Amino acid sequence: MTYRIKLPPEVQQVLQTLQANHYAGYVVGGCLRDLILGNEPKDWDVTTNALPKQIQAVFPKTLYLNDFGTVTVRSGALDIEVTTFRSDGQYSDFRHPDKVQFGVSLKEDLARRDFTINALAFDGNKIYDEFDGEQDIKSGLLRAVGNADERFNEDALRMLRAIRFSSQLRFKIEKHTWQAIIKNNQLIKHVSAERIRDELIKMISAEDSLKAFWLLHESGLLKIIIPELEAGFGVTQNLHHIYTVFAHNLLSMQFCPSDDWRLRLAALLHDIGKPAVKQGNGKNSTFYQHEYVSAKQARAIMRRLACSNDDMQKVTHLIRHHMFYYTLNVITDAGIRRILRRVGAENINDLMAIRMADRMGSGVYKDKPYKLVELEKRLEYVQKDPVSVNMLALDGNILIKDCGMKPGAKIALVLHKLLDEVMDDPKKNTLAYLKPSAENIIKDLANLSESDARTAMKAYKETLADLNAFKE
Repeated sequence: MTYRIKLPPEVQQVLQTLQANHYAGYVVGGCLRDLILGNEPKDWDVTTNALPKQIQAVFPKTLYLNDFGTVTVRSGALDIEVTTFRSDGQYSDFRHPDKVQFGVSLKEDLARRDFTINALAFDGNKIYDEFDGEQDIKSGLLRAVGNADERFNEDALRMLRAIRFSSQLRFKIEKHTWQAIIKNNQLIKHVSAERIRDELIKMISAEDSLKAFWLLHESGLLKIIIPELEAGFGVTQNLHHIYTVFAHNLLSMQFCPSDDWRLRLAALLHDIGKPAVKQGNGKNSTFYQHEYVSAKQARAIMRRLACSNDDMQKVTHLIRHHMFYYTLNVITDAGIRRILRRVGAENINDLMAIRMADRMGSGVYKDKPYKLVELEKRLEYVQKDPVSVNMLALDGNILIKDCGMKPGAKIALVLHKLLDEVMDDPKKNTLAYLKPSAENIIKDLANLSESDARTAMKAYKETLADLNAFKE
């Protein structure tokens, strides 16, 4: 292969320092693979025959936090992981070796790595290739180092990494490696939710995310990790869709016009509830309320994958609202304000991205339809109008001070009832109008207990499709 490998000065400095102190030093792993492919490495890894204490003695700025021989070396602006040559013992937890042995050869160190394209070493002048990794890079082939069954039993996450690399690099998975993934797919149950989540996010963010999820499906891994998504396989839709539910979800993710993984995940999961609610068959089949079920299932999936509450709320909120109704010359400005109230001004652009993903995932042309363009204009126009209680000219403090109310759920109920009035006519958002109106509402609620007020607020929020309706 003809290429020129140019290392950053900070990485060269690490190699040169090791070699000046009579130690071997090699750039290894994904960073070397990316250099060969002409891509920009995100991380830098160096391997050496120096023991961890010797590495720390050579470099003044280091951090050593594990038992696997990896010392983080600060070189200029880069943090470079320098790891001692090692061979690994048994992997009883399918993640970490029970013990490691230092002082082995470079070949033994490379032999413990996952794929041949990551089992190359470069000392600044020469590439060391013990497992034909260069040829596999040239051929666009992803192949396990040595026995694929052994590699996946050592760390089952490598099965997901194989699919992710295949998607990101557009490499084909070698036959025996692929067969080993299918054979050992149940091992993924031993991998932590956090590690699976991180790999899935990388797949979702990949340029060819559709390929990644199709391979997950074909390997049997998807049925284990996200059975709710797999359930849409082979489920036909109606006259509005030419693809099955499964294909539509994958295509929607692929065509999502956003780089935010949460939006791409929302596009992937936006219709997963359809198999559960499908009524009838053929062109006239229906999927009533599928957005509610899809949001609930998406929440369960993200909870399983140990996603943050903020990310769960973002994704499920977009899924719940992706079916918003809008027809030209039918929806009034008050209706537009209510869409804005339910969705939130901060989510409008993201919701439009999901709507476009849904549209393009249905085989429709790319151009944004006129009615969506018109809706965006109208949403922007009404954003200055009051669409939330904190935009009212009257607040809870006034209700307490001037109207004699006590802090509690009743105040929230009064404010939301006032907002309903203002949503229809923004000109009413004045203290002169709202205060007398509030006093009338307070009289109507005089016999309502605080407990009943809380129940009423909960029901009120559910009518607005609040996410609380999906909390278990």
